[in-house]
Amino acid sequence: MIPVLARTRRGLAAARCGLGSPVVLVPTMGALHDGHRALLRKGRELSGPDGSLLVSVFVNPLQFGAGEDFERYPRTLEADVAVCAEEGVGLVFAPDRAQMYPAGQLVTVDPGPMGQVLEGASRPGFFTGVLTVVLKLLAMAGPDVAVFGEKDAQQLALVRRMTEDFMLGVHIAGVPIVRDSDGLAISSRNRYLSAEQRQTALALPAALRAGRDAAAGGPAAAVKAARQVLDAAPALRPDYLVLVHPDTFEPVGEGFAGRALLLVAATVGSTRLIDNMPLELGPPCC
Repeated sequence: MIPVLARTRRGLAAARCGLGSPVVLVPTMGALHDGHRALLRKGRELSGPDGSLLVSVFVNPLQFGAGEDFERYPRTLEADVAVCAEEGVGLVFAPDRAQMYPAGQLVTVDPGPMGQVLEGASRPGFFTGVLTVVLKLLAMAGPDVAVFGEKDAQQLALVRRMTEDFMLGVHIAGVPIVRDSDGLAISSRNRYLSAEQRQTALALPAALRAGRDAAAGGPAAAVKAARQVLDAAPALRPDYLVLVHPDTFEPVGEGFAGRALLLVAATVGSTRLIDNMPLELGPPCC
């Protein structure tokens, strides 16, 4: 299947009229990789034999802060459309900045308290930019379902909360993290890493595995095990390592048992990476 390529809002609206239902949207910033392919395959599954898969490709300036990699973020539209063709996408929406923000953006989405911690604290304004562009894409594309990756766990939780709070009537589906054979979570930013830096970055999934393996001992044991792995990688500059409730992103206390999410963010060279892993915490020992 060769997807229709729409570059304008008018083109999207015209092409959208011809799509079969249900319509499933996969929002991306392009530079599509195997992690994105997993999203597209989930979208194809959810759309079923009579539905349609729509992919947006837009590097959103609102979610990049000063000094971040907006200018150098990879833009590979021709290759992205080829990936979409291989995965059965019916429509690709690839607008430019003028199409998405024709008059700037005076009104934005406030992510609330859950958006002010972790990634929100490290990247001020990030989730305002994410939620604003997602809301605009949902309004323009009118999907029945939208698909997001679980690697950006806090983003996924906030998008779900936004759709519930604004009663948008769109189901938000999550897709588990896709990892390379060495365990590193697949990301468009991995291409920035040198071979040596990639070896350093492997401390992130290793720390998460260590935390998972120690989870039966309770929250403190899980965090301690993960921290020891990070501390053994001196070239790694950790931002945060925290255990949170997967729905609220509030830190779990020492007496907590049950489902939790272990999150890590760190910088290798000039590249900032995030990763996470769900845990089943046991009661604290002794």
